Amino acid sequence: MSRRMIKIERTFNAAIEDVWTLWTTVDGIESWWGPDGFRVKVRKLELRPGGALHYDMIAVEPDKIAFMKQAGMPLSVETRATYKEVKPHTRLAFDHVVDFVPGVEPYPNATVVELAARGADTQLTLTVEAMHDEVWTERAVSGWENELGKLAQALAKKSA
Repeated sequence: MSRRMIKIERTFNAAIEDVWTLWTTVDGIESWWGPDGFRVKVRKLELRPGGALHYDMIAVEPDKIAFMKQAGMPLSVETRATYKEVKPHTRLAFDHVVDFVPGVEPYPNATVVELAARGADTQLTLTVEAMHDEVWTERAVSGWENELGKLAQALAKKSA
């Protein structure tokens, strides 16, 4: 089943190499990935087509812990993705396995990250596949928008 694709664009005041590093290394991913109230622990990172990204998304703030409990979800969710494309400093594509939604059969969900240098800045285009319903799609988009804000903060720290 083909779902619609949603684009989110951001420009970061950072070198493309720094943006790439934060998307493609354990320390980089753990420094910003996950919406507010969650932290991420990377378990496996194989940065190549067909390679795996496995991480735990862990609720750490009281309101997120309460949401997870109310939704019947564990406080730590093992998340798995498979890289489809890895073009250094340009493009990263991966499929997440959505297997954490109670009552919904697991399915793949595509994400594409495209980077372009714009002088000293980096233009990022994030394309994410809509989820199985509109509520979860809105949660995913809101989560990514929040995470990109955290990415901007991590890049600012890196350049400070």
